[in-house]
Amino acid sequence: MSGHEVSLGNHDWLERYDHSLIRVFGTPSLVLDHGDGAWVWDVEGKRYLDLVGGIAVNALGHNHPALVAAVSKQAGQALHISNFFTSPAQIELAERILSLAGGPAGSGVFFANSGAEAIEAAIKLARRTGRPGLVAAEGAFHGRTTGALALTHKPAYREPFEPLIPGVTHVPYGDIDALRAAVTPQTGAVVLEPVQGEAGVVPGGTAYLQAAREITAEAGALLVLDEIQTGVGRTGTWFAFQQAGITPDAMTLAKGLGGGVPIGALVTFGADVTGLLTAGQHGSTFGGNPLAAAAGLAVLDTIERDGLLAHVTEVGDHLERRIEALDHPLVRGSRGVGLLRAILLAAPIAPEVAATARANGFIVNPVAPDALRLAPPLVVTREQVDLFVDALPMILESFPSHPRSQS
Repeated sequence: MSGHEVSLGNHDWLERYDHSLIRVFGTPSLVLDHGDGAWVWDVEGKRYLDLVGGIAVNALGHNHPALVAAVSKQAGQALHISNFFTSPAQIELAERILSLAGGPAGSGVFFANSGAEAIEAAIKLARRTGRPGLVAAEGAFHGRTTGALALTHKPAYREPFEPLIPGVTHVPYGDIDALRAAVTPQTGAVVLEPVQGEAGVVPGGTAYLQAAREITAEAGALLVLDEIQTGVGRTGTWFAFQQAGITPDAMTLAKGLGGGVPIGALVTFGADVTGLLTAGQHGSTFGGNPLAAAAGLAVLDTIERDGLLAHVTEVGDHLERRIEALDHPLVRGSRGVGLLRAILLAAPIAPEVAATARANGFIVNPVAPDALRLAPPLVVTREQVDLFVDALPMILESFPSHPRSQS
């Protein structure tokens, strides 16, 4: 156990949580103490297979020696310097991202601390075109800061804080004709997720992303891809856009880039796009700090050194085959790419199923009423995902079969 008061259980800690934190997350279900690889332990010593990975954040799992060593080393040198200065780690990480993304000469990186901050930078980038309109997709989630929230589609997130920034049009995700009709001479940027994570792990598909590239190029608008959840190897390539054979004008990163250390990034492709933001037009106190940059380098180095891109594809395909082979009336299939997957249920019981899975030692995310999201560490093994798939029929035993089973 850690140095916490080991005599306190989950209930005791959660009572204290309720009296000390603003409850924007409600009450958490567990108090986690430590982890190792794809496993985590709560304060009572119970072990769980973490198939959510901090919502696609813990790319290397928990307590990975390469990440621990990099962060420890950097902490002994410098945790923070202001952006009046820079550090070798910041420069090296920017160079590495541009190389992996295939950025042409003149491309650039702005470092922030989160995905939402990266989206805010992208909105500013779009505004610098002189065209105020923004097009996003129904079902989109781009963050909860007020600019990002204007792009996010879910009314429950948006309505308490309206009016938001004007000029945002939402179109049905995956509908090429609707996207084409929405892009006008006033559109500064189209902002899309290659896979909509919060909507239930819904891939846009190659044809849609290629059409978005064509439509924006013809209209003179920017194509901004939100790779906060899909980037850094999550889909089996460094970035999901690479599977569609396109290059966006900009992309946003966060989550897995730091392996658990907060970091975000706006990546611009080409000198014309990079030059839209000039000195003094944006900034961040903590963005690109040496600790976060060192963590990002360790994550990218480890993914490359350990062949994790191929591993993600292999384990992801294996997981898909195992789910599709389940002969259970409550499981109607799966969707997703790499290690970003959803198990589709035949009834709106995902929250209850997730709770039962947790009681049996598995952490999954009820991302939609009828969908369980899996975004495990990229180091998760076939044997570990098999543990969950093998247990899933037992987990579902307590739920009445959907009428589909009687048809």
